[in-house]
Amino acid sequence: MDLGSLNRGNKKHQSRKRVGRGHSTGQGKTSGRGHKGQKARSGYSRRAGFEGGQNPLHRRLPRRGFNHQDRFETAHINLDLLDAAFEDGAEVTKEVLVKRGLAHDKRGGVKVLGRGELTKKLTVRVQKASASVKAKIE
Repeated sequence: MDLGSLNRGNKKHQSRKRVGRGHSTGQGKTSGRGHKGQKARSGYSRRAGFEGGQNPLHRRLPRRGFNHQDRFETAHINLDLLDAAFEDGAEVTKEVLVKRGLAHDKRGGVKVLGRGELTKKLTVRVQKASASVKAKIE
């Protein structure tokens, strides 16, 4: 192997295209902007979804459904994880679960789901719980 046999591979460090540096570069004179027109001028920009004055797609399509702006996502945790992570008689709250890294800190709180069995006596104080969990805990 010598320096002559090296190749650039996937062109990770490809140099940027320098426009307006003479016609032999292929990007000279008009610098790839074509001749005249709004897009050839400096300072040109258009908003996302602009279709040349035609009514854009997001305005042509009907709005559907109901937007639940007051509904927040909850973090989920199953009973078998609670059983493994906590000792007998412990109190389980959202703050404790987040601190131990068992649940994400979601705005809607924590919901306990019913996979697995609970063999220890735990005091569970969370925002939501499934019906099967309530039966298993009680």
